[in-house]
Amino acid sequence: MRQRRVVVTGMGAVTPIGNDVAEFWDQLSKGKSGVGRITRFDCRDYPTQIAAEVKGFEISRYVDPKEARRMDVFTHYAMAASEQAIRGAGLKDRPADPCRVGVVIGCGIGGMITYHEEHTKLIQKGPRRVSPFFIPMMIPDLAAGQVSIRHGFKGPNYASVSACASGAHAVGLGLMHIERGDADVMVVGGTEGTITEMAFAGFCSAKTLSTRNDRPQEASRPFDRERDGFVIGEGAGIVVLEEWSHAKKRGVPIHAELAGIGFTGDAYHITAPHCEGEGAVRAMQLALADAGLEAAEVNYINAHGTSTDLNDKTETMAIKKAFGERARSLAISSNKSMFGHLLGATGAVECIATVLTINNRLIPPTINYQNPDPDCDLDYVPNQAREQAVRAALSNSFGFGGHNVCLCLKAFEE
Repeated sequence: MRQRRVVVTGMGAVTPIGNDVAEFWDQLSKGKSGVGRITRFDCRDYPTQIAAEVKGFEISRYVDPKEARRMDVFTHYAMAASEQAIRGAGLKDRPADPCRVGVVIGCGIGGMITYHEEHTKLIQKGPRRVSPFFIPMMIPDLAAGQVSIRHGFKGPNYASVSACASGAHAVGLGLMHIERGDADVMVVGGTEGTITEMAFAGFCSAKTLSTRNDRPQEASRPFDRERDGFVIGEGAGIVVLEEWSHAKKRGVPIHAELAGIGFTGDAYHITAPHCEGEGAVRAMQLALADAGLEAAEVNYINAHGTSTDLNDKTETMAIKKAFGERARSLAISSNKSMFGHLLGATGAVECIATVLTINNRLIPPTINYQNPDPDCDLDYVPNQAREQAVRAALSNSFGFGGHNVCLCLKAFEE
């Protein structure tokens, strides 16, 4: 048992399947897809013409329009999700010492939309037309910076940048700061907004995206034999982590306990996972050891599950190595089958989904699972949610560059 237990007291989400936690969970538990044809730009010349876009989002509900014009979309999403999480944690009504509240928000790419728009101005109209706000709109740390400025939080404040592991790294770093005694409360998570011409051109050239343009809602199909690449999504997930006795004194509801974390590196390849899943295995083992749990005590894994050939195969291999025979009786599902890959935001959003799975005793499905793959032969909760009590769960996030994160969450018990 760690000296300073860390619990989840607030959550906020902006996603392709819902712009708050309640709507997000409703759609996730029903197996609804948020993937469709790209509406943000003319995609006719691109081999991939589909994405999981955030829909019906209004930043004016959270930020003054004049201020919002000085922020990139990825910061908009972070500001909204943070506001939801902070209110949910009661930090407005029952505040904490602002010098003991920190903010770490991960982002894999930063202000790609702003970069594209300002680069277009530079080419077409010259350097004098580039916005003076270009740099602070673009750099990845400004989501955390803007949230701390908005709410007056003066504790540890920075961004984690580790590709698709960024959001999960931020959650784990929040636990570390609380355990060290740097803070009593940490507002942590991830955000991303990269649905723009340049980003799509790069991912298309790398041949990482699904080209199932004729059936977008069936394109993200983790662990299915016919998977052909991931679907880019966007959004943000923010959680409020708090030292348990501090939360108890404030009298706020506790949703779950963040019991353990595992951070590892593959030291293998810039984009491909280790061929034997070695780093992923160690991340899961480290998270279990940090939580003081045996493999037999875990009954659900929220998989990274990207719908790419290599990831799904190696993650399955890694789960088998980490859990042995126990792997056959684990429930495993991929939320990305419904909201695509949110890049730097995805680990934080999936952390929220895992908390909700524990609280609701309901495991979201892996949708579009139609064709079993002999290399992916575990229980992926296919196509329909499953009622099941979950006492302890893992949430996996793996990023380009060989970054691996595993979060261990469990039902809170005093």
